[in-house]
Amino acid sequence: MEQPRTRPPQARPRRTAPLPPQAQGGQDGAVPSGESATVYRAARGGPTPGRRPLRFPNPRLTGRGSGLFCIAAMLVVGFLDQLLFGGAPAFYGVLFLLVSGLTAVWVRGADLVTAPVVVPIAFAVGIVPISEGTGGFGQQFMGLATTLAMNAIWLYGGTLITGVLVTVRKVRLMARRAAVRRAGGRQPSGSGAQPSPQSSPQSSSQAPGPRRRTA
Repeated sequence: MEQPRTRPPQARPRRTAPLPPQAQGGQDGAVPSGESATVYRAARGGPTPGRRPLRFPNPRLTGRGSGLFCIAAMLVVGFLDQLLFGGAPAFYGVLFLLVSGLTAVWVRGADLVTAPVVVPIAFAVGIVPISEGTGGFGQQFMGLATTLAMNAIWLYGGTLITGVLVTVRKVRLMARRAAVRRAGGRQPSGSGAQPSPQSSPQSSSQAPGPRRRTA
């Protein structure tokens, strides 16, 4: 009898997983390198190595730190005003508004109340170098009081800016805390507790018993 001929199994092509786009490179399949790799990442919207995103300073000062910052900044502004502009009130006032805004923004949330308090003190301390008082202590005090009275508009403006910014930050902080409480007290949908077999004696008693086999 003739035995059936066995044919060798045909070699099937192996399927390989497609390469990622980074390995495939451009349209012609070449992997970019060097400067072309940087241009390739920038064209695809990816992060470019060696470059960091621009971030503005956002420190968080305590109540004491914000007071020291505001007073020191206004003292420096007062001496610079006296040295460069001969004690011009406009230069001092504009920079006082800027320092007041920075103090209100940089103080931490737990010490927001201290910002509107330290701002007028810093204004009075920093205006000493440009006050018109000369001679003894009495004349210097009178010159300081006169300078404060003549530049009260800048004092009120800086205090108002600080109060508004602090109030806005306080309202946002309270709203954020309320949202966190609501999110924590709310149960997710579909997560209701289902009675377990051990906790429901009625269901266990009503369950049918095992069937007995009869011969």
